[in-house]
Amino acid sequence: MRWRSVMQATTGMAGRQYGLDWLRIGAFALLILYHIGMFFVPWAWHVKAAEPVDWAVWPMMAVNPWRLMLLFVISGVVSRALLGKLATPRGFAASRSARLAVPLLAGMMLFVAPQPWFELRDRGAYEAGFVHFWLNDYFEFGSSRGTPLPTWNHLWFVAYLWAYSLMLAALAALPARVRVLLQRGFDQLFTGWRLVVLPMVWLALARLLLHPVFGETHALFDDPYAHAIYGFAFFFGVALARSGAAWTTILGQWRALLGIAALACAALFAVHGMSDGTSAWETARLLARTALAWTAILGLIGFAQTHLHHDGPVRRYLTEAIFPYYIAHQTIIIAAGFWLKQAGAQTGLAFGVILLTTLLGCALTYESARRVNWLRPFLGLKRVTPRSLSATAAQEVRSQSFEKL
Repeated sequence: MRWRSVMQATTGMAGRQYGLDWLRIGAFALLILYHIGMFFVPWAWHVKAAEPVDWAVWPMMAVNPWRLMLLFVISGVVSRALLGKLATPRGFAASRSARLAVPLLAGMMLFVAPQPWFELRDRGAYEAGFVHFWLNDYFEFGSSRGTPLPTWNHLWFVAYLWAYSLMLAALAALPARVRVLLQRGFDQLFTGWRLVVLPMVWLALARLLLHPVFGETHALFDDPYAHAIYGFAFFFGVALARSGAAWTTILGQWRALLGIAALACAALFAVHGMSDGTSAWETARLLARTALAWTAILGLIGFAQTHLHHDGPVRRYLTEAIFPYYIAHQTIIIAAGFWLKQAGAQTGLAFGVILLTTLLGCALTYESARRVNWLRPFLGLKRVTPRSLSATAAQEVRSQSFEKL
């Protein structure tokens, strides 16, 4: 009965999709941990620890192939639900612009600005203070110091999500018969084994053909590889939201999919340990990475909708808080990492301090923003109106009444 009720709620998009809410919260939390890890691993990043931690590469490799694609798939599903609630495609575009473009611009001007300053200071390429940097050098619209300025850094995700949302609004303006045909085509194409295999083929071809030529720039207009991956994931989520056939496969096979993901992860580890850099080993790495990415995404979605489809005050709090956390977290990580590096902190202590500082800083940012109405849009939060306050109060009364029963 539980599986059937979840299936009905999902395929019909009837009500809030609590499982996807929890999965989105978990994916953003994992992203924050991943960015803390980027300070320690040998890979290039904005600010690096004095001594890299080689073993940290392994857990990072396990989540790297699927962590961002999962967020884009969930965003696509949620965008389809929002599109159904709003009256017109124009209303959807306006709503998404307010919730994405405004915090993107505010983030570039304010929240992200300290990141390149710390990066340049860490490289020894800048001596002046941050205020001087922000007033005189940050808005140069160039790369004279080897770092593009201004920048959106980790907020590229918001820029891409906004662009895809505008494209979705344009698709929603198509005649109804065209939209029905598009959905029907998805339902016929992505069902059964094809739901697993065809996207893996697409992702593998993109990695094989586009990535070696274009790389991944996160610059929006010259990033064909990223659009082939993340644009596909977003619009896959849009169509998945109303595809009963695809949900039947996911909810019926999520355990097997997670099992395949675990095997693919083990294969990726083995290839990483044995590879000599030849094309054969790189092809094996590509295949293992692709299998891990797609089966993990589908398996986690199925798990979330099966076992996490429940509400509560923690979910309601974190669902709103996690986006402001995302906006603020990387600047806090870079700042804490820079000062700890300057102080010569040991690795274990540095990790604990960065983690605690990031959590406290994100919580302070959110708690401050949610209480200042004019500040809320800059962190991606809706403005509070008397009507919304009344609705929130009514919801709290219903929740308290339910808890007393």
